[in-house]
Amino acid sequence: MDEQLRRARRAGLGSFIGTTIEWYDFYIYSTASALVFGSLFFAESSPAAGVLASFATLWVGFLARPLGGVIFGHLGDRIGRKQTLVVTLVLMGVATAGIGVLPTYATAGVLAPILLVLLRCVQGIAVGGEWGGAVLIGAEHAPKGRSILFGAYAQQGSPAGSILATLAFVSVTQLPDEAFRSWGWRVPFLISAVLVVVGLVIRLRVAESPEFERLRQQRQIVRAPLGEVVRTHPGMLVLGVLASSIGIAATYFITTFILSWSTSEVGMDRSVMLNALLIYSIAQFVTQPFGALAAQRFGLARTVGTLLTINLLTVPVMYALVGTGNAVSAAVGITAVGITGAMNYAVLAGLLAQAFPANVRYTGISLSYQLCSALIGGTAPMVGQGLYTSTHSIVPVAAYHVLLVAVSLVCSLLVIARSRSRAAEPQRLPQRC
Repeated sequence: MDEQLRRARRAGLGSFIGTTIEWYDFYIYSTASALVFGSLFFAESSPAAGVLASFATLWVGFLARPLGGVIFGHLGDRIGRKQTLVVTLVLMGVATAGIGVLPTYATAGVLAPILLVLLRCVQGIAVGGEWGGAVLIGAEHAPKGRSILFGAYAQQGSPAGSILATLAFVSVTQLPDEAFRSWGWRVPFLISAVLVVVGLVIRLRVAESPEFERLRQQRQIVRAPLGEVVRTHPGMLVLGVLASSIGIAATYFITTFILSWSTSEVGMDRSVMLNALLIYSIAQFVTQPFGALAAQRFGLARTVGTLLTINLLTVPVMYALVGTGNAVSAAVGITAVGITGAMNYAVLAGLLAQAFPANVRYTGISLSYQLCSALIGGTAPMVGQGLYTSTHSIVPVAAYHVLLVAVSLVCSLLVIARSRSRAAEPQRLPQRC
């Protein structure tokens, strides 16, 4: 058991470091899209149209994520979790560093936004393949009965990446505005190249998932994981997509829409809001593991039900507090919503991993999470901006946010119930190769 626990902790660390780097890369794009991309890459548009166009490029990354989930889910279920994760990490690093050296519209004209969109697509494909494998490399190494806890290692990468991304932009926004707009915004993207090297060194030391090795030895590898998931688990796939709704969308409501709304409409200072988001990210990082611990202690259903009910009640309060324009009130509101959301996000990985059998698990959880990212998570800033622009009121935005919490609550409980039912049934023999 000691040796198993040592390997499990190493796998958890590799999962955490790798996802931290991936999410750092993904989040610096969302921050830049709120602060600078609209004016640099869509210079001929009005300020409001430039923000919408910038958010549209943000969504492109989300649209590409299901493709990454399919490609790398297939590879992860066919050739292994570890090798697949090495490829996704390198792919993300190359795309992010590439954004850091892009010419702007003033230099390259329409070619600039085209290149930005292409590199954002690569980012989306990389992160689409990363998340599912990172969850499984931790969860499938875990000692018996602790898969939710070890799957949560990968989830810690999200707030850690957000902290690093926010710190990077807090630093460069201290520059004079001209310096920030000409070269300062590029620095966070170029740092990615260094982080990827560190991540590769750690990730290459992690052993392959023992559960995948067992499947390979027993010749239970599925020939077409995507077809198997769609054919035999369509209901669970739909529920998995909807259960993930607020776990993905919440981050982009807060770090992208609220950042843009508070600085452009409410009148808050850019650096003040970035500091408020930094507080939120730190609180998320510190409190998130307690969600996994609570699930281990009290059970998934009770934990998810409690956390999302509290989250639903605090969302309207957050928008009201940010709307006051007071920095302390904004930080309190965002953090209050962030804590319960983060604790629920910690158990989302384990919840989805239990929903699918091991031979199609990488594909199943990747497709659930990434389809949600494309259809719901990635559209959150655009929908929020569209609702606000058309009504000139923050109330419809808050109502939409609350709706996504309610959908996640109901569907998460249904996934848990169906997972228990499936675990109690005799397992169908997989298609062998």
